[in-house]
Amino acid sequence: VRVLVAEVLITGAPPQLEEEIYRVIKTRPGRATTRSQLQEDVNAIFATGFFSSVDVQPEDTPLGVRISFIVRANPVLRQVAVKTEPPGEGQRIVNQEKINEIFSEQYGSILNLRDLQEGIKKLNDWYKEEGYDLAQVIDAEQVTPDGTVTLVVAEGVIEAVKVRFLDEDGNPIVDENGNPLPSMTDQEEPVGGNTRPFIITREVELKSGSVFNRKKAQRDLQRVFGLGIFDDVRFSFEPGTDPRQVVIVVDVIEKSSGSIAAGAGLSSASGFFGTVSYQQQNLGGNNQTLGGEFQLGTRELLFDLSFTDPWIAGDPFRTSYTVNAFRRRSISLVFNGGSGENNIKVPNDDNDGDRPRIVRTGGGVTFRRPLSQDVFKRSEWTASLGLKYQHVAIEDSDGDVRPESTDGELLSFSDSGEDDLTTVQLGAVRDLRNSTTQPTNGSLLRLGMEQSIPIGSGSILMNRLRGSYSFYIPVEFTNFTEGPQALAFNIQGGTILGDLPPYEAFIVGGSNSVRGFAEGDLASGRSYLQATAEYRFPIFSVIGGALFVDAGTDLGSAGSVPGEPGEQRDLPGTGLGYGLGVRVQSPLGPIRVDFGLNTEGDSRLHFGIGEKF
Repeated sequence: VRVLVAEVLITGAPPQLEEEIYRVIKTRPGRATTRSQLQEDVNAIFATGFFSSVDVQPEDTPLGVRISFIVRANPVLRQVAVKTEPPGEGQRIVNQEKINEIFSEQYGSILNLRDLQEGIKKLNDWYKEEGYDLAQVIDAEQVTPDGTVTLVVAEGVIEAVKVRFLDEDGNPIVDENGNPLPSMTDQEEPVGGNTRPFIITREVELKSGSVFNRKKAQRDLQRVFGLGIFDDVRFSFEPGTDPRQVVIVVDVIEKSSGSIAAGAGLSSASGFFGTVSYQQQNLGGNNQTLGGEFQLGTRELLFDLSFTDPWIAGDPFRTSYTVNAFRRRSISLVFNGGSGENNIKVPNDDNDGDRPRIVRTGGGVTFRRPLSQDVFKRSEWTASLGLKYQHVAIEDSDGDVRPESTDGELLSFSDSGEDDLTTVQLGAVRDLRNSTTQPTNGSLLRLGMEQSIPIGSGSILMNRLRGSYSFYIPVEFTNFTEGPQALAFNIQGGTILGDLPPYEAFIVGGSNSVRGFAEGDLASGRSYLQATAEYRFPIFSVIGGALFVDAGTDLGSAGSVPGEPGEQRDLPGTGLGYGLGVRVQSPLGPIRVDFGLNTEGDSRLHFGIGEKF
């Protein structure tokens, strides 16, 4: 039914809003209208966002129908507040300062619900930008008379963190009836896998009662994957017992963590030999490593056993420890360098001399701990404390003890040719590098002290001090291809105070020392100082290059080593090496090939894994 409109009145609107109402309605005096048209006008007035209620009243008059729009404007907005759901859980992420920043332009004006909705969208966007992907505004309470609007936010509170094992295809492992196994809390024993759940959850910073954050979650996944016992790690979600909360599930695919190998060979130190090795990286599901290698030769039985716990259960500071036992046999670079010239020999049955073998039998324990109260942040400092015992014997190739060289110089500290060396080791590392594999910025400081306890054969009282400092400067000198470029510098040195068994002297020269010299062919002394400068640059794809200069010296201390092995071998004592190298990136790290020239007029090709420093 259409009726003629005689008059249109607005009641309850502030003067500044009457014009807005007249602008949006289509009902006009002198024109016909219908009930549906009036409803559209009511909707249009609501759509302006300024009004909490709108009503329309038609009234007959002699000239036609008078239409009255009765409205109630929203109060002036004074403040927007936030409360989180569920009440009392977690800690509110957004602060009042950020809320005011988003809504401040609306303060002091009549509340407009459209503008308020835009502000809510900005608040939701802020949560996403900060990594709170599950957070969102779920309700807005009725504005109070004093102009306060309270937004209700479900920030994504975590009810629990659980663990679930997946098969190699990434599907949940099922029971004998084909039903997926349930996820596990850190208090439960593993079902469907080997790793104990708490080994995984202790690497996760997201905890029950905290708010889910994507950035934290990514770091958590990296830490869990970094354990080295999983092929894949991912997060999934389960509903909590409270629908306003969520259960975080760490889904893992375990990798094979054990290996065994056997082999045979021939070496100058051991003669013909056979080896058996065993490695288990996830012993008992505790992420503990057990390794062992046995070598049985025609001359010696050698072995090396170790057990490492990377994080002692219940320790709040990520303290680790390693226990090892060993029997090792080697050619000492103090007495025999890589070039084979002027080597020191011991008598043998053939009277033509033999290279001395250093046989070390013993064991030890070392504790390490990052010096940070927050185990989820990279610690600048790491400290270590260890205790080691070694029984050291000087032998010939047949395994007979030979305390003296063919020149009558004592090669051990005691006259018997067998020493007992018990040492306490202290170390500290400060790592400020931007990368552990290809640093281009930052520095690395290493400090170490080793103090022997004078017990057993030889009663050795020795103190070894060492220090190393590396720093890196990013540069862009070449443009062969994109990749990191840096100038890398290292200076290191050490000295030994007190007693000095000859085989414990510092050696200088070789692939990890001064390149261009064979291993141990530059110096052998009580003290040493060494410096390196490198320019590292990419060439193409996985190939990089390096230019280097190395320098080293024994600081004139060769004569203070008992038996003076450095002087007997006529080592230079001080020298310089320089050259160029190639780096090939591989899963094991950079494969390093360096060609070096030295100040003695010789050259050498060096191979290694990983950068020198």
